[in-house]
Amino acid sequence: MMRALWTAASGMKAQQTSMDTVANNLSNINTTGYKKETAGFETLLYQTVQKETYDTDGNRKPIGEQIGLGTYVSSISTNFAQGEFEDTEGDYDFAVQGKGFFMIQMPDGSVQYTRNGHFNMAELSENEYQLSTSEGYAVLDMNQQPITFDTTKVDLTKVTFDRYGKVMYRDENGNPQYTGQQIGMAQFNNPGGMDKMGESYFKETAASGAARIEGIDQNLDRSIIKNGYLERSNVQAADEMVDMIITQRAYEMNSKAITASDEMLQQANNLRR
Repeated sequence: MMRALWTAASGMKAQQTSMDTVANNLSNINTTGYKKETAGFETLLYQTVQKETYDTDGNRKPIGEQIGLGTYVSSISTNFAQGEFEDTEGDYDFAVQGKGFFMIQMPDGSVQYTRNGHFNMAELSENEYQLSTSEGYAVLDMNQQPITFDTTKVDLTKVTFDRYGKVMYRDENGNPQYTGQQIGMAQFNNPGGMDKMGESYFKETAASGAARIEGIDQNLDRSIIKNGYLERSNVQAADEMVDMIITQRAYEMNSKAITASDEMLQQANNLRR
């Protein structure tokens, strides 16, 4: 019975983590580029009570006797499925159709990755502007260099972007000309292995593998970048509500198992000769 108490307690702890995950998904349902997270469970250690078991006639059974000691959350995986596109008509809003991530230069010089394409044109000096995130971090090109514009040479109102993120400039006749700059996109062999850094940013790890740059790595299918759109979260409210109910019921059943074990222990303590 003491084993049952600890086993049920492990179930309650695991379901609490599952509920935390569901709550995080729901809280980010309107976060641009957010990807749904799912808790995965595995069994804990099994205790062998008997290696050999026998029936009432003394015949050996082909199975032993083992009792599981509960469960634990083995992983919280990220679902990188495509989210719906929202038409914003923003000049510097971008949605990604494909597996690519925008490359962003952080204040310490490191590179992080995001699917949030809500960018702005930040002023660096009187005549120099830079494509930046809403936090002011630089958006990088294919060579991992900031995308900048000199307004003495370029009229920002004539800057456009093609389906692969190439920076185009309309000439006097209105025809787009390639400027030589392009929004950089990176892919990973295992995107689920990246570390989540908050603010919709991911960081490369040994588990994710090194970043593979689209347009440089010829083995990659290139992502399509849609200017004037943002990618919404891929969280589905109905699915999360179902998961919440399932998690709550599992938590209740584990709590009832603890109550039942406690009542059995109480009866054992009250036994008299």
